[in-house]
Amino acid sequence: MEEMTLTFVNVGYGEAILLECPDPARPGGRFVMAIDGGSIEEEEYQDRSSGRIPFMEYLCARGLDHIDVIANTHIHEDHLCGLVPIPGQWFPGEFWQALPERLPWPLRPLPIFPEANPSQRKFLQSMNDYRTLRMQIEAGGGVLRALSAGWEAHPCPGLAIRCLGPSQARAEELAALYADLNQEDDFAAFRRKLSALDGAMNNYSILLRLDYWGTRVLLPGDTNCLGYRDTAPEDLAAHIFKVGHHGQRDGADSALLEAIRPEAVVCCASSDRRYHSAHPELIRLLSDTGANLWYSDCPQLPGLDLPPHQALVFHIGTEGAYTVEYESR
Repeated sequence: MEEMTLTFVNVGYGEAILLECPDPARPGGRFVMAIDGGSIEEEEYQDRSSGRIPFMEYLCARGLDHIDVIANTHIHEDHLCGLVPIPGQWFPGEFWQALPERLPWPLRPLPIFPEANPSQRKFLQSMNDYRTLRMQIEAGGGVLRALSAGWEAHPCPGLAIRCLGPSQARAEELAALYADLNQEDDFAAFRRKLSALDGAMNNYSILLRLDYWGTRVLLPGDTNCLGYRDTAPEDLAAHIFKVGHHGQRDGADSALLEAIRPEAVVCCASSDRRYHSAHPELIRLLSDTGANLWYSDCPQLPGLDLPPHQALVFHIGTEGAYTVEYESR
């Protein structure tokens, strides 16, 4: 049986994951899914010495003939904006995200006001790009799916994808907050609500668990420790764990790692360890579990000397068998 590949592309500070799974019923004999797309800002890729590459550039170099699904874990610039060019090249049949399939209120373009700080500017850009992406999918006849805990799909032989979070109540809370912000006309109130939702958005991330012929992979977006509170600990067990929030200190704690019991941990921190990503205390905690640590970029940490690479690739077979490699082109 062919292997499933799970590729963590080096998009610097951000996340972009390509999943390819054998499926004779699909074009080219495989199911293809993009989970988040990294940043699209040019400055993120000005220094490519560590191997950084925009997600779209990487996908084009791979020579893909189709993408079946794009999924966005949450609406932040470093996860969503790199997905926007994809439908123009490979129109996906489905878009997975957390907001309702049909919105009871219209999405409007949000002005990026001159006084916006960098975080506000990025968040406004991501919300506008979410609107663009959603409109592209809807106009092309693609299917929008709102994921919350309990949702499950079996897109190809041997692969089960289960959503562990957010809970239905949390998904409804996100929709209400998003609607309230989108319809706010008072500038002071809008700015206040903008920052509040930006700060809370990580823990509305779609939390996905992949199971491929017995190998479990946990992909929590930017969920930090508090974001797992509605998830049963027994559902979190996984062989491969992509730690949340780029390995910032709140990405995991001992109780969470005891529930997951990972063999391999992926950290999507940038080479410059922006925003205290790949936090040394968390890296020590992860190391103490005995798990092997892998990185999408090349974070500057004591004793860590990684080769420049465009991607980190997991080749996943059956019954828990997998291999890992850094990919350079």
